Amino acid sequence: KKSVILWTLSVPLLLLTACGPQPKAELNVMTFNMRYDNPHDSANNWQFRRDRVARVIESQSIDIFGAQELLINQLNDLKGLLPGYAEVGVGRDDGAEAGEFNPVFYRADRFELLDWGTFWLSETPEQAGSKGWDGACNRLATWTVLRDCDGRELFFINTHLDHVGETARREGVSLLLERIARLSAGRPVVLTGDFNAEPESAVIAHVTESGLLLTRDAAAECQGPAWSFSAFGRIPESERTLIDYIFVNDGFETLFYAVLPDTLDGGCVSDHAPVMAKLRF
Repeated sequence: KKSVILWTLSVPLLLLTACGPQPKAELNVMTFNMRYDNPHDSANNWQFRRDRVARVIESQSIDIFGAQELLINQLNDLKGLLPGYAEVGVGRDDGAEAGEFNPVFYRADRFELLDWGTFWLSETPEQAGSKGWDGACNRLATWTVLRDCDGRELFFINTHLDHVGETARREGVSLLLERIARLSAGRPVVLTGDFNAEPESAVIAHVTESGLLLTRDAAAECQGPAWSFSAFGRIPESERTLIDYIFVNDGFETLFYAVLPDTLDGGCVSDHAPVMAKLRF
């Protein structure tokens, strides 16, 4: 019942984006932990969710999104389900196709890819597969420099911080901020990801103290719940946490922010809810 209400709340946004081409100065961005293809997920396995995932992205007219936890078969499925998008990213285990991807997808008819790259959140960030500090897993970030069809350029970076290591999260953020400062070259910045940290944590404070803004706090309008992780609805709603974020620098104004429902047509889209924002250059 609650999911139906939340999707209804997002109708004004759908109408806004469906009435015609968006002004070039605006774009819809998303972060979406899509849950890796785990055979033990039973009815929530990827094969039953993938069409819903693609429909969520299309329904919100997303221009650029960062995904987390995709395995190569999931990445290939999305490329087939979303033919209007191009993507970049590598597997975290070998810098090729092994392990989870944190890809960046963007509308191919709107953006030109000027540059992109990957680095690992570790003491040796250029070493493929490297695991950092006290992290339980190897983690990486995928960054892009994109040129809009009207000539505007932006820097979009997507990541997934460790779920166990506090030092890994703290040092990972420091590395992210250093690379953003160096690679963005003064362009408007969007940082997306699953940070495995709540809004009041030192990890999120580290990001915002750098000058990046939480779209949730900066938005003129917000919709949806205060959480983004539900474990396929198994966590009681009062105990669910917000760990998925979109940050921007002062090159963007945040017009709208929403945590979208984690279900569609009676089925889960993921164990995380997708988070989206409408930005203006």
